[in-house]
Amino acid sequence: MQTSSALTRQQLAAFSSFAQTMADRVRPLSRKWFRHPLAVDTKADASPVTQADREVESALRGAIASHYPDHGIFGEEFGASHAEAEFVWSLDPIDGTRAFISGNPLWGTLLALLHRGKPVLGVIDIPMLDERWLGAADSPSRLGGEACHVSACAELRQAILYATSPDIFEGAELAAFDALTRAVRMRRYGGDCYSYGLLASGHVDLVVEAGLQPYDYLALMPVVEGAGGIITDWSGQPLSLESQGRVVAAATPQLHRQAMRVLGAAMT
Repeated sequence: MQTSSALTRQQLAAFSSFAQTMADRVRPLSRKWFRHPLAVDTKADASPVTQADREVESALRGAIASHYPDHGIFGEEFGASHAEAEFVWSLDPIDGTRAFISGNPLWGTLLALLHRGKPVLGVIDIPMLDERWLGAADSPSRLGGEACHVSACAELRQAILYATSPDIFEGAELAAFDALTRAVRMRRYGGDCYSYGLLASGHVDLVVEAGLQPYDYLALMPVVEGAGGIITDWSGQPLSLESQGRVVAAATPQLHRQAMRVLGAAMT
């Protein structure tokens, strides 16, 4: 992943510092609600939302408006604002709300910065585990300040595959996912964004999901790619704001090609 000619390393370093400062500031907001009673509402798409989601996103939006008033924002809870701007922040205040409300600590806050529609910066912050992955264009991804890298797994039969839940797949998607999981060494569920951090650090080889929204995957892209991995849609095309929400992240090109063949054959 390369920076645009109009985006300097100094700018990217400043944005990276700001993103991490934002993540630091909202950690206490989400932590204070974790494993404490709180009302859970159901959104129009049947997904859950809590006061914690709204508080965190509101704080993130306030910080961006204060420091970069000309930047746009695309957030899960409060939608898009100034989305035509050169720089747009994608916000998922609590990725894994179902995990959050059930006491599972593997939820996270996702922050991405898009420059002219392309993600150039991504943060996967896991507050309860005090872990944070940072991915930025032209730089290796980092976990807690240390460079991280995907595994060398090149064979499906040796791969560890993760997905958030089998419930995210429907119809032909479910059949395709089932065919793929029968070809791998091990399949595991849970993790939401945490699975992609594990992939970036070489512990997981493949993550396959469906039904995601842009704020679910935009922050993941710089992290996975900066760690040497590949992340696309199920057709092998780059992910974008217009993608259909089917995501394949793989440690190596060989593994990605094999997974794509299985998914493609099952979907036809």
